[in-house]
Amino acid sequence: MPTTPAAAISRPQRLTGSLRRWFDSSATAEAGDGVRIDWVRTAPFIGLHLACFAVLWVGVSGTALAVAAGTYAIRMFAITAFYHRYFAHRTFRTSRALQFVFACLGASCVQRGPLWWAAHHRRHHLHADTPSDPHSPRHGFLRSHMLWFLTSAAFATDWRRIPDLARYPELRWLDRYDVIVPVAFAALVYASGALLARCAPALGTSGGQLLTWGFFVSTVVLFHVTVTINSLAHRFGTRRFATRDDSRNNAWLALLTFGEGWHNNHHRFPGSVRQGFRWWEVDLTYYGLRLMALCGLVQGLKPVPARVLKDGAR
Repeated sequence: MPTTPAAAISRPQRLTGSLRRWFDSSATAEAGDGVRIDWVRTAPFIGLHLACFAVLWVGVSGTALAVAAGTYAIRMFAITAFYHRYFAHRTFRTSRALQFVFACLGASCVQRGPLWWAAHHRRHHLHADTPSDPHSPRHGFLRSHMLWFLTSAAFATDWRRIPDLARYPELRWLDRYDVIVPVAFAALVYASGALLARCAPALGTSGGQLLTWGFFVSTVVLFHVTVTINSLAHRFGTRRFATRDDSRNNAWLALLTFGEGWHNNHHRFPGSVRQGFRWWEVDLTYYGLRLMALCGLVQGLKPVPARVLKDGAR
């Protein structure tokens, strides 16, 4: 979608455009420089964080904590297995139907649509830790962790990088209306809590409590854990491979992100479905994909080439 130079847009037009993009990400965007934060456009993201303080009013229960953990795990798998390893890197194949199901699960994470996510990640690999990489820690911790995500320039989907994905109208729809799935998911979590409060009051939960823990808290934690791969995994850890970037392997981040923390491995060979190259490098996403392959749900899992393993053994 073409952008309009900032000088040609009045302040009311800029405000209206930002508000429209809350609901329709394809609305004409103002060109950005990658530095200025669009505070109006990012207000829902800020609100998501503020909503976590509702725990002070709704309280906590074992049910709420279990739902929060479950929604974190399911959606972390959707981001790492499908948004990252499938959409961004095409490291395995699956059916169009399952592609859409996991695209929806990934969209519920409030990390925007699958096409936007894949396009930005492909740019990252092409320009990792150079001035053209918007979330390199070389730009500073906060910018690499989240501020880049909030700038005017970052909101657009770079269609040039994803011609293989843009041919699917259902994925383009998810990308354009990226707010619909998170809102629907939040409503489902609330309704589940309200139903449990009525049918199983002994569980001590409610619609508001499950919404707060199962959506707001779970989503905020999920977001910040995911982006540590940008802000921390290019600074802290070990380097098995002498890649052109600053990527590191970090076991703690790998556990939290289901295998993404083996980041130096990944930058050495991003075409592999597996990021934990050694048997002791825990990669929960890879194990999940192996199980799905055994069930016939995914196919063609791309392995780590022997030459890469040999190189890493030196």
